[in-house]
Formats: sequence, structure tokens, C-alpha cells
Amino acid sequence: MKKIKSALISVFNKDRIDEICTHLSSNNVTIYSTGGTYNYILSLGISVEKVEDLTSYPSILNGRVKTLHPKVFGGILKTNSKSDIEDSKNYDIPDIDLVVVDLYPFEDTVKNTNNHDEIIEKIDIGGVSLIRAAAKNYENVACVSSSSQYEKLIKIIKEDCSTDISFRKILAIEAFEKSSIYDSRIFSYLNEKSINTNSEIRELRYGENPHQKGRFIGDLKDYISQISGKEISFNNLLDIDASVNLLRDLKSDKCIFLIHKHNNPCGVAIRDSITEAYQDALACDNISAFGGILTSNKKIDKNCAEQINKLFFEILIAPDFDNEALDLLMSKKNRILIRLNKIPLKNSQIRSCLNGYLEQETDNKIEKFQDFKVVTNKTPDNNNSDDLVLASIIAKHTKSNCIVIVKNNQLIGSGMGQVSRIDALNQAIEKSKKFGFELDQSSLASDAFFPFSDCVEISCKNGIDSIVQPGGSVRDQDSIDFCNKNEMSMVFSGIRHFRH
Repeated sequence: MKKIKSALISVFNKDRIDEICTHLSSNNVTIYSTGGTYNYILSLGISVEKVEDLTSYPSILNGRVKTLHPKVFGGILKTNSKSDIEDSKNYDIPDIDLVVVDLYPFEDTVKNTNNHDEIIEKIDIGGVSLIRAAAKNYENVACVSSSSQYEKLIKIIKEDCSTDISFRKILAIEAFEKSSIYDSRIFSYLNEKSINTNSEIRELRYGENPHQKGRFIGDLKDYISQISGKEISFNNLLDIDASVNLLRDLKSDKCIFLIHKHNNPCGVAIRDSITEAYQDALACDNISAFGGILTSNKKIDKNCAEQINKLFFEILIAPDFDNEALDLLMSKKNRILIRLNKIPLKNSQIRSCLNGYLEQETDNKIEKFQDFKVVTNKTPDNNNSDDLVLASIIAKHTKSNCIVIVKNNQLIGSGMGQVSRIDALNQAIEKSKKFGFELDQSSLASDAFFPFSDCVEISCKNGIDSIVQPGGSVRDQDSIDFCNKNEMSMVFSGIRHFRH
């Protein structure tokens, strides 16, 4: 246990600081402070010393420099080593056992103003430096960096005003987490490619599996609102992300309905009514739809809700719901109903890799039929051209290696996550036939080129007569020649959409 004999307190938000200072004062703790915090503590009738008196240096540069001084940081970073003790004596550096600091409200400033100069002024320098220094020296210093830690601190100083190493280490971990998130917000604001400047931490029930901890760091409320149902899980969020990303790319004035399972689309249909779109999306694979994620681009009405209510599903996402539809769908309390306010446009993606991170630009490329290059004698007709575009977009959002088959604006078969493209094609054909679809005059999309003509040959044997693929194989001509001999149409997109 380490007795708290001195404390440095410098906070933007003064909530409960009166309570903390009262207990510290009653334990004869020397309190150092600056600026507004000093004046506030003094107004409480509590003895407090100015940091300026300690450093013999005033607050300068409009308050930008107050605590950045060797006497302050020496007091925080001092260890029990002989040389540190000697330096402290030689330079009259006090011991500082407790640091209570919060940071300028950078994220709130970004939310409330577009004034760049005002936002830049809310980038905290001294506070972050104090937090990092105190957290680094957690063996000797307790670093309180958040008001959420005040309750525990108050309990400690009310008892014997001592902290143990395990508590100080927890505080240090939380301090570095806070500073890293704070820095990421600043990075997001200054980096024009990034859009998430207001990260919040949301603790989840668990991660991908129950034995894993999970959390979401971000700001959901502008994009989705949960209307009812159980708490959203780690896997739910991944499915929601996959579904709204596909919905974003499917730009249509007609009714779109999607069904996702394990981040992959297993049902897609575009129709004139939302009920018809749901029924045809479900028909794609009504087995995989069990426990799936349902997404619509239109309001869910009572008629559609009556059909959806027959299915066991995890989540239903829509821009709105009729009151009668809500009453029916909320009859089962665990169902998660989500109102989609808007779809986030992400410009970058980050994922962990080995002992670091991978970052890339988001694949926001969407091809129209005009972007395709017809490479066969036969040109796709209007129906095939629409289906090729839809198939290409669905393939972009399906795990590689993948094959997607579409007919009349409806997904009728898909093979995904295969190590062989032939396996993906056979899986897609098998599923299509299993659910009673006719493959004649259907369209196929592949997320990567065909190195041989084998996939084209299998497609032809099963009635598929139109194909879109990136092209780029040294043996592209083999596939083109086969299509020409068998009156099939093929287009090259020129774009590969791998999704690993």
C-alpha cells in the first residue's frame, strides 16, 4: 500500500471534485492545482497550492503551457531509485502520489462547431502528458483519468488514503486506453479520409464466442436506433454491418429485401412491393434464413410484418415501421428491431494482423453495366444486363471465393468461402436447384477471373447463359471462345472484389 501525501488536480469538468478535495484535505494531503481548478478548490475553503508557485513559472501562451515543467513531471515520474531521490533533493522536486486529470472535450467541440481554430484549441497537451506520465509510473503514482473512477477513489481516500499496486495498474491501463482513444479522435478529425471522430466504448455481452470479451468503439446513434429486443451482440453488429453495406450499394427506387447469415447474403430480391421482395428473398434459401438478419430499404407495413412474423429471425432492419407492424413484430421480446437512420460511408478499414494492424481504403467501387466490357459475340439483353449488375454487387459482399447466380432481380444461388472456384460454382448450382429454381437464362458473377474455361463449361451445362467476371487471366480467350461457340454472353468488369 502507498499512502497518498500529495495530489495534482487539474480538470475541465468539476463534478465531484469538491468531494475528492474535501477527503484529501481531511487526510492532510497537499493539493496542487492550476487555473480554473485552483480557483474552484480555493472557493471551497480548502487549502491548495498553485502549480505556478511550485514551478516559479506563470501560465503562459493563453494557458497552453501550465504544467509542462520538470518540477511537475519530475514529481510524477520519480521512482525510488537512489539517483531519482538525489535529483529530487537537488532540484527541489516534490513527490506527487495522485494525479486527477481529465481532458479538454475535443469530441464535443467537433460535434458542436465547424470552427477549425476552436477545435484545434481543444486538443489537450498538458492533460494527456500528465496522464501518460502518471500511468507510466503506476508503481508509485495513482492516475485518475476519468470521472467514472471517482467513486472508487473516494472510497479509498475515505478509508485510509492509500492505494495498492493492483488498483494503480488498473488505473494505468484505463488511462492509456483513454489517451489512445482521444488521440484517435484527433487523428480522425485531421485525417480527411476518416469519418469517425466521436468514438464511444460500448461493452458487449461477449465477443465472437462467449469465452471472449467484446466491445464496440464508435457512435451508433446517428445511424441505427434499436426499437426493441435483446442487447445487440458482437456477431449481430458484424451482420448489421454486412447487410447495410450491401444495401448501400444496391441503389434502387424499388423495394429491396436482404437476408444475411454469418455476414453473407443468402437472400436478395428487388420487387415492386416490400412484401413481394421479402417473399422472394426468403425463397432464395429459406433454411439459411432461419435465425438470420433481415433488411429492407422501405417501411415495413402490416402485410409484410405478417409474413415476416412467421419466420424465426434475429434482427429486422428498416428505415421505418407501421404502428400495426411494430405491435405484431414486438410480440416476441427477444427480436431485435432496428430503425436505419442512415448508412455510414466508410472510407477506410482496419483489422488486427500479427502484432500490428492492416489498414486499407474501403472498397466503395460499384460498377454499372456501362462499365462492363462485352467480350463475346453475344451481348446480354436488358434482363441479363440488370441481373449481371446485381450479381456483381452481391458477389462483392460475399466471402471469397464466391459465385453468385441471379435471375429476374433475385438471388437464386450462391457459393461462398470456398478454396476452389469450381467448388463455389457447384455449391451455387446445387443450392439453386435445391430450392426449385430454373437456371435457364440466369446470370452469374464471379469475384475473380477464371484461370481456365471449366467454370464457363459447367455454367453452360446448367443453363446459365450470361457471366460477369473481372477478366485478366492469361487464358481469358479460352473462356471467351467457349461462350462464343455456345451462344453465351460474357462481360469483363475489370474490377476484382475479394472479400477475405
